[in-house]
Amino acid sequence: MAARQCAPGLGALTTAGLDYTRAGKPITPGKWRITTTYRKQYSHRHFVGTVEQTQRAEEGSEVLNDIHLVDFAVSYQHTPRWSFNMSAPVMIASRTSSRTGAVVHSKGLGDILISGRTWLWRPPTETRQNIAVGFGLKLPTGKPDVQDTRYTTQGNIVSTVDQSIQLGDGGWGIMGSADMFKVVKRATFFASGIYLSNPQATNGVQTGRGRASEAIMSIPDQYLAQAGVTHPVPKTKHFVVSVGGRFEGIPVRDIFGSSLGFRRPGYVLSIDPGVVYVRGRHSLSLNVPIPLERNRRRSTSDIIDGRHGDAAFADYLLILSYSRSF
Repeated sequence: MAARQCAPGLGALTTAGLDYTRAGKPITPGKWRITTTYRKQYSHRHFVGTVEQTQRAEEGSEVLNDIHLVDFAVSYQHTPRWSFNMSAPVMIASRTSSRTGAVVHSKGLGDILISGRTWLWRPPTETRQNIAVGFGLKLPTGKPDVQDTRYTTQGNIVSTVDQSIQLGDGGWGIMGSADMFKVVKRATFFASGIYLSNPQATNGVQTGRGRASEAIMSIPDQYLAQAGVTHPVPKTKHFVVSVGGRFEGIPVRDIFGSSLGFRRPGYVLSIDPGVVYVRGRHSLSLNVPIPLERNRRRSTSDIIDGRHGDAAFADYLLILSYSRSF
């Protein structure tokens, strides 16, 4: 799966000018903001490259992932330019085999992200545009080796759950981000990007897979990019609509370190419509990214073994977020 568990935590940092357009001004220094983001993802459509494996549904061999993730984030505005953030995701997930009916579960704390961000120009800017750069550290607080019992006709089997529903990846990570916006009349154009680098190659967790090249779980990099425009809803005081694109995934090869071990690299390119309700210190947003292209790329282990693995993708994401400043 291209969309892994820490993407919502990373995405919560890419507010790119919405502090200006939602409330009309940036957060006052010395203020706090709490944000809770819920993400639902149901993955069942299998792809090899960009080709959907429709026969999987016809023959009843689909593998279904049902993921519910709640990300708790707190940020502090230290100065007009500098802010600091901590994000802690909690995940509840299940993975079901259509062929056998076996279901495994995982639930608990994911990988915590601590980050800082600074605007290049001191807010507010008379040009009504700005760029921010950020950096952060991902802590390996989520268990990378969750096990569960599968109930089968041959008896109960305790095994490590699939990488796609593990709570964490087992490695320390370094995050870099960029956010930018420009206000044109009542519209705000924005763009943001985040890259999470995981220099460690593998986490030592056995996958239980048959191929030697996939015996140990990889700790892959991740990325997320968004761009679009927001605009207040005419004749309303509190609603803002947005539309844009969203591009997220896992690369075949990491920027630093080895890329060996088992991973499912790929990406999802989506159209991302959304709506925001703002009243005073409160804001509530809903986004439903819908894929335009899903691509399960060949991993390094696939290349070594001369094959091309598959991955299951979702038909949509549901991302609901509530924020309050103090």
